[in-house]
Amino acid sequence: MSLHQDPRWPRASAWLAGECLRNAVGAINVMGVPIAKGSITPGRCDLAPAAIRKALERFSTYDFDSDRDLRLLKARDDGDLLVSSMTPERAFQPVTEAVAINVDAAPALVLLGGDNSITRPGCHGLGLPLARCGLLTLDAHLDLRDLEDGLTNGNPVRALLHDGLPGDHIFQIGIQPFANSEAYARVAREAGIHVVTADCVVERGAAGVVREALAYLDQRVERIYVDLDLDVLDRAFSPATPGSRPGGLAPHLVRKAAHLCGAHPKVRVLDLVEMDPTRDIGDATALAAAACLLEFASGVLGRFTRV
Repeated sequence: MSLHQDPRWPRASAWLAGECLRNAVGAINVMGVPIAKGSITPGRCDLAPAAIRKALERFSTYDFDSDRDLRLLKARDDGDLLVSSMTPERAFQPVTEAVAINVDAAPALVLLGGDNSITRPGCHGLGLPLARCGLLTLDAHLDLRDLEDGLTNGNPVRALLHDGLPGDHIFQIGIQPFANSEAYARVAREAGIHVVTADCVVERGAAGVVREALAYLDQRVERIYVDLDLDVLDRAFSPATPGSRPGGLAPHLVRKAAHLCGAHPKVRVLDLVEMDPTRDIGDATALAAAACLLEFASGVLGRFTRV
């Protein structure tokens, strides 16, 4: 009997397609947001949602570390929004509205990007004034480029600052040397953004850094949005993200971060962005993205199964 036919090895792809246990205790929604028109580096990020779903075929539903079966969590896949031909400006309203509908339909929502420009409408979709929201990014870059030339995957955080998100409500974790400029580092400092470098994550551990960030935001905001840009990973583990560089984080650190974010009740949305499947090698990036989705889901399940 092949692995694909083993009834005792339930597949994560079947879980996302709706397979769950009768005694399911929670829920999570997933939606593809295949925007690619905002990318500074032209590519096919619009193909990423399908690639991540496909990668789930190679994972089971059982989290050995926490002894949890994700089938206790009802998953609903809403497919992809019809935004692949839209610029970030045109896509803003449909993405914001779709997130707003989904964010109250389940305890957590996962957005399969698409490029990083989806983070701005995703945050607006939280359904609260931005002053009552928090943003935690896992990213090699600050995403604070100027707005004069329009919205791109390089300036969603700058746009959110402009929209009214307080800098003190933003944590950017995994920032790398030689991947940002002095001018935009100054913007981050002046805005009061909390920046944690990749080296700091390695030295302190992902668990401590993320827990500290979530605890800080928990005291100040009502809802938290998590932006997981896959270029936070080392280039060896994320070849399909144009912005990844040597010196990024190892997958186990990012997976841990995703799990902890999923476990926090104020985290309502996670996006997975910046993967161009046409550039992947051995499906390394797609598998990393799928693993992060599952870790986040396991964290969400933990909200309902703690003793």
